[in-house]
Amino acid sequence: MTSPVQFGPRYDSTRQAWENIWDSASVERELQEMDYPRAKKALRIYAENLPKNGVILEAGSGLGAIVITLRRMGYNLIGLDYAEQALHTSHAYDASLPLLVGDVHALPHATNSLDGYLSFGVLEHFEHGMRPALAEAFRILKPGGVMILTIPYPNVVNRLVAWRRKRQGITVLNDDQFFESTYTREALSQNVTSVGFKLEQVIPTSHSYTLWGLGGPFRAKGYYQTSALAETLGGILNIILPWPFNFTTLIIARKPQP
Repeated sequence: MTSPVQFGPRYDSTRQAWENIWDSASVERELQEMDYPRAKKALRIYAENLPKNGVILEAGSGLGAIVITLRRMGYNLIGLDYAEQALHTSHAYDASLPLLVGDVHALPHATNSLDGYLSFGVLEHFEHGMRPALAEAFRILKPGGVMILTIPYPNVVNRLVAWRRKRQGITVLNDDQFFESTYTREALSQNVTSVGFKLEQVIPTSHSYTLWGLGGPFRAKGYYQTSALAETLGGILNIILPWPFNFTTLIIARKPQP
């Protein structure tokens, strides 16, 4: 395993916050999101880059919506999370799901043992940064193995909210209990390559969800569902202003062959 990580003071409180978040959610509701246009676009990218004949880990799988969806598509996916209650909820939905309690900084897998590594909106929640978890992902992947990662981007709406919160004297992106950050594409790319990965694609995604953050006509009635207007304008923004309105940056990287 990689060297022990010096966790910040909000590591445990952030984990407890996730326990609380997942305790108030449901697998069925999370699976609804997998049918939204933005999720279907992302799933197509995952499917194009993941091996069908290998073992893939989702590190930080939450209630397992992506594990369930990709397994239904024929991929050999296992899930891991440090929020244990989320895994109990997932097993109550489907007892056959291969799920592990564990930390992304100390994965229970041998070096060079897995074919794929997925992480969606996880590594931005650590005060010490993402590099230790990325190094652990690099360790457990086989040479040629693929990592697919998504991380929030400091888009124009994010910056507007941060500016307003700063004027109000409120902490911009985190509080005393829950840590969250964003990464520019340059910072994200640099972190990924610094541990040895070779970048293949850096993709701005989910522009409609950036608009959802503005509320009003951009929100539909469903669970975090964007309206038809948000989808239409998001598609246009993806073409003309892909980075200013990027919600999450999607990275596809690979562990080089020797």
